[in-house]
Amino acid sequence: MSLNILNHQHHRPLPVGFYERDPDQVAVDLIGRMVVRRALGAIVVGRIVEVEAYFGEGDPASHACRGMTPRNAIMFGRAGMAYVYLNYGVHCLLNVVTGLEGRAGAVLIRALEPVSGIEIMKKNRPVKKSVDLTSGPGKLTKALGIDLADNEVDMTVPESRLYIANGTLETRTVKASPRIGISKGEDMLLRFYDEGSLFVSK
Repeated sequence: MSLNILNHQHHRPLPVGFYERDPDQVAVDLIGRMVVRRALGAIVVGRIVEVEAYFGEGDPASHACRGMTPRNAIMFGRAGMAYVYLNYGVHCLLNVVTGLEGRAGAVLIRALEPVSGIEIMKKNRPVKKSVDLTSGPGKLTKALGIDLADNEVDMTVPESRLYIANGTLETRTVKASPRIGISKGEDMLLRFYDEGSLFVSK
């Protein structure tokens, strides 16, 4: 992929309307798109290769399964907002809110394929093998420098420091499977990944 194409994509965040659908629909369409992170004058980009969809009521693995709380209120808000939370007090995880306001939904970004700003990623998260750099939800946030300060960032405006842009969809092969690391709703096929990518989480 040429740098010119990347630069063009950097300035085209996906619009609110893209996210105003059920989380499973958005999740499938996010495979192959680009997460763009601006920080300290630099741009870091990773191609989405793995995601998980979360609904509200009726989804026992969702933060919103029992209704709205101060923590999950953003999941009931406007689509296209970043929902970043601390998992088990250790790793920040990046989600994007989906659906119409008042109805909870979000997609967890589980793995990226590094595209641009790789040296910055490696400085943020030193690894021996590049394939391990962003192959997990906690790994990718550390590599891209995403933290709790990015919670509630609007990911649909060009001036945002964090958003998702158009990517390369023609080379993807999307597969579905159960979500990972949950104890409820294991039978729901709401994890989607690019079968051909080496950067999918293990």
